[in-house]
Amino acid sequence: MNIFRKKTVTANTNTSLNRVLGAFDLTMLGVGAIVGTGIFVLTGVAAAKYAGPALILSFIIAGLACTFAALCYSEFASMIPQSGSAYTYSYVAFGEVIAWILGWDLVLEYGLASAAVASGWSGYFQSLLSGFGIHLPTFMTSAFNPANGTFVDVPAIIIVFIITLLLSRGIQESSKWNIIMVFIKLAVVLLFIFVGVWYVKPDNWVPFTPYGFSGVTTGAAVVVFAYFGFDAVSTAAEEVKNPQRNLPIGIISALTICTVLYIIVSLILTGIVPYDQLNVKDPVAFALSFINQNWVAGFVSLGAIIGITTVLMVMMFGQTRLFYAISRDGLLPKSMQKVSKKTQVPIVSTWITSALVAIFAGFVPLDRLAELTNIGTLFAFTMVSLGVVVLRYTQPDLQRGFKTPFVPFIPALAVIFCVYLMLQLSSFTWKGFVIWLAIGLIIYIAYGYKHSKLNDSSEKSIH
Repeated sequence: MNIFRKKTVTANTNTSLNRVLGAFDLTMLGVGAIVGTGIFVLTGVAAAKYAGPALILSFIIAGLACTFAALCYSEFASMIPQSGSAYTYSYVAFGEVIAWILGWDLVLEYGLASAAVASGWSGYFQSLLSGFGIHLPTFMTSAFNPANGTFVDVPAIIIVFIITLLLSRGIQESSKWNIIMVFIKLAVVLLFIFVGVWYVKPDNWVPFTPYGFSGVTTGAAVVVFAYFGFDAVSTAAEEVKNPQRNLPIGIISALTICTVLYIIVSLILTGIVPYDQLNVKDPVAFALSFINQNWVAGFVSLGAIIGITTVLMVMMFGQTRLFYAISRDGLLPKSMQKVSKKTQVPIVSTWITSALVAIFAGFVPLDRLAELTNIGTLFAFTMVSLGVVVLRYTQPDLQRGFKTPFVPFIPALAVIFCVYLMLQLSSFTWKGFVIWLAIGLIIYIAYGYKHSKLNDSSEKSIH
């Protein structure tokens, strides 16, 4: 079995998808995926449980890891402007079985991330309803937990299907809605910054590292979840105009904007509220209520709902394009690559993604499984960074619209940072990750290898 067979890159960039996205659209797509759950949910938990006021260092460490990885992603995206992200890149750099492992890993990343985000959206939405005196029946307010009287998270399922309907209308329509929602949530974040900065008490930053440096690094491993939206940008490659130029611009611009926002918000948040009181699901709104700015807190809650909606939309978009790419290579059933003639959207992949995310979000408590998203993300970043070095030496003549600077040092830093953060995660997370990859290998051996397009020698080029 030649499980390490590779695809080669050709200059042909034909696609059945619709090339309508520019650099600005991609930047907004990235900001849509990155600014949301990180600012509105994770900041409080990471500060209270892991890093304290040193949360700013956690975001800097996670941001550095992602910046190094993003530079590597940008080279691949300019060289292979095709759907599939790390999966597609690995097919060229390492061969089929590694590509499948990365693809299966990304299914975990996107699927669980989308479900976790949908659950977070449900929490904020119910909080907003309660402000108007509306309370849903307990059984439909959260995932299956008979001890608490909850059986299904109905709001989470509903938002998943609303996003699916929006995605099924086409990428151009989805992108327009995303841009509108991104501007709204950026306005809300800036409102928090301009109001909150006047209430910062430097005494709240003492002690700065209450959990030590290990707490800072664990916090960094947790908040990586907040950053990986730039991966979803690269999955849009086949719907981008001039991808060699626009993909690197979109990826790096989005990451830069979001890192700056995270650092400023985490500084203000821990300056307003003592860190040990921030273990709440809505830390930004909580901080504003803490300083009696309740009208601003109301705006922020509404902005959080909009912000989390854009994250969910981009995460589900990434999952659908991943299924499309893997199916087109024969490693998943052919039906998943079917594209709607009217909207040029991979319609079967979109609805399969919807069903899977709805099941996870509606019925599975994802508090511990959220870490699986992070380990999957960091693993993908590591492999892409290694792939840049491999292709520089094995295929130096490939046309690269963007080159990662200082190879092999930047990729090496990406690998070191990502592996170090992976090692900060719990043994439960590692066991779950290994089991997931083992299931994936069984599927590849039973189905993928037999149906791979590479069984036909004429299909060994990637366009």
